[in-house]
Order: sequence, then C-alpha cells, then structure tokens
Amino acid sequence: MAAPFLARPDMMYKDSYIAGTREFEAEKRPFRWKIEMLDEHFDEYLQVLHDKEFDPDPGSVPQSEYWLIADGAYVGNLRLRHALNESLMQWGGNIGYEIRASQRGRGYGLLQCQLGLEKAREIGLERVLITCDDSNIASAKIIEACGGGLENTIVLPDSPIPKRRYWITL
Repeated sequence: MAAPFLARPDMMYKDSYIAGTREFEAEKRPFRWKIEMLDEHFDEYLQVLHDKEFDPDPGSVPQSEYWLIADGAYVGNLRLRHALNESLMQWGGNIGYEIRASQRGRGYGLLQCQLGLEKAREIGLERVLITCDDSNIASAKIIEACGGGLENTIVLPDSPIPKRRYWITL
C-alpha cells in the first residue's frame, strides 16, 4: 500500500469524500453544501474549491484545498491560506485541517499537518499561524508536535470557546 498523501480535490475521491462529509455532518459540523447537492453537482463543488485558490470571494484570501488520501480514499482535508486577513489572524490561521471521525486516532492528523507545512513552504511562507479550540487537546498536541509555539489563547466575541493561537516557523 502506498503511503498516505495530500491530493488536490478530484472526482476519483467523490464517494469517499461524500462518506466523510456524512461523518462530519453526524457530528453537527456545518458544511457548505447539502449532501444531495454535493452528490449531484460534485464537479461544480470541485470548481468552487479551485476558484478559492485563484479567484477568492471578496474579503477572502487565496486558499488551496488538499485532501489526505490513504488506501485510495478520502481521510481528511487541509486548507492552506496563502495570506492572513484580520479575521484569520484571530481564528483560522494559515492552515486548517480535519480528519473524518472513522479515521481519527491513527496518526493522520499529525501527518496531514506535517504535509501541510511542506505545502506552505512550497508557496513561500516563512511562518504560519494555526489555531484550535482550547478544548481540542488532540489538535493542540498535533500543532505542538509540528513545532507550534503557543502565542496566546483568546476569546472571540461570537464564540464562547477560547481559541489557541500557535505560530510555526518554517
């Protein structure tokens, strides 16, 4: 079996991506598209992800989307933001990632973060900000294992959950 890798979103991963999205939905995580729409218009969804990199929405920054693939199936996604705006400086940072529930606890989060840092180097970033909920100990451990130094923990006006802010020098 090939080692897990980051891939650009692609039609070949449609079924496993939708299955992963169902897992996120079961956790009450918000998702941009309803499953039925995603299933019927997956090609359009891929185009939306592509457009975020080269033609972001007003007020947004260029963002590359990658999917962690293991054994030919979608395991999780990583968003690499090429710059930071005011909002991302507070929460979100340069890298955001998640692993689908059925694949957690297997080391994929750490691998995905490490691979994401390589992608950040490739686009010329010298330092990245990664944030996580203060209660998300697993994510905090991943960020720290990747060299993240905690700058601070903040409380945002629209969220009762404090956010940890970590910087990683590349």
